[in-house]
Amino acid sequence: MQIISAQQIRSVLDWHGVLDALHRGHSGSRPIADGYFIGDSSFGLFSRGVILPGKGAGVKIASIHPANGAADPPLPTEQAAFLVMDERTKGLVAMLDGPEITRWKTAADSALAARILSRENSEVLLVLGAGPIAAALTDAYLHIRPSIREVLLWNRTASRLEGARSALAARNIRVRVVDDLDAAVARADIIAAATSTSTPVIRGECVRPGTHVDLVGGYRPDMQEADCTVYRDARIFVDDRQNAAQSGDILTPLQAGVIGEGDIEGDLFDLCRMPAFHRSAGDRTVYKNAGGAYLDLIVSQYVVEQLTSR
Repeated sequence: MQIISAQQIRSVLDWHGVLDALHRGHSGSRPIADGYFIGDSSFGLFSRGVILPGKGAGVKIASIHPANGAADPPLPTEQAAFLVMDERTKGLVAMLDGPEITRWKTAADSALAARILSRENSEVLLVLGAGPIAAALTDAYLHIRPSIREVLLWNRTASRLEGARSALAARNIRVRVVDDLDAAVARADIIAAATSTSTPVIRGECVRPGTHVDLVGGYRPDMQEADCTVYRDARIFVDDRQNAAQSGDILTPLQAGVIGEGDIEGDLFDLCRMPAFHRSAGDRTVYKNAGGAYLDLIVSQYVVEQLTSR
């Protein structure tokens, strides 16, 4: 069994390759998956297992401890590994660095959907959050939408964004850290949220027609990044219906009666199989990125293939 480090993963991945691998991965059978979460908001053990019929299987295991982020120096808030099983022998093929796979697959999940759902002429990107996922989302969106001319960054603790701001400025990208979130939401063509908030920070009354809203951070029922008005008159998609239904960003508006299950137009498999997606300039689209072990599996298999070919 190979043990594959974060450095090895980074050495073989780019957004073009990962997005193509994910798109191909959605052309076959849907996954068979299950998982568990033990703990609470201060510490949790998390696991998801998946079988992709005809393509293999995998298991993600993770320890999540948000307080590590406040340590001096900061420690990883998530420590994880992803195990890949061979389709033919069902044996263990590789164990990959979990956070690095998560970073790539999470941002690629959102970018793959946004490449279909967001307007091609989107110019202003607003990213909420200061962690590695937020940084990866920024890179992935800049890859799929070269029309973006300005990046707005927001976080409750603005000082944590200085590294991200400096890195983007060094690439000659127009970037600004904002403190008035409502005003930034009203300007944005694409909003990507990767926070751990339990209180909604994106208010629907501020979201303009034509905006694409990408909700990434919340993975528990008590986590919610957008208020219920974001969903009114919006076209709603998710990556995985089962996982999305367990997140506050979908569960809360469902329970409040703001949306019904029939208002969710499709998942990522549906989007990838559409011959074309038709949207009007004023359509507001909402995408819930709830993750799924099958996404980790597809990206991990791609990493193994790339390392083997080298």
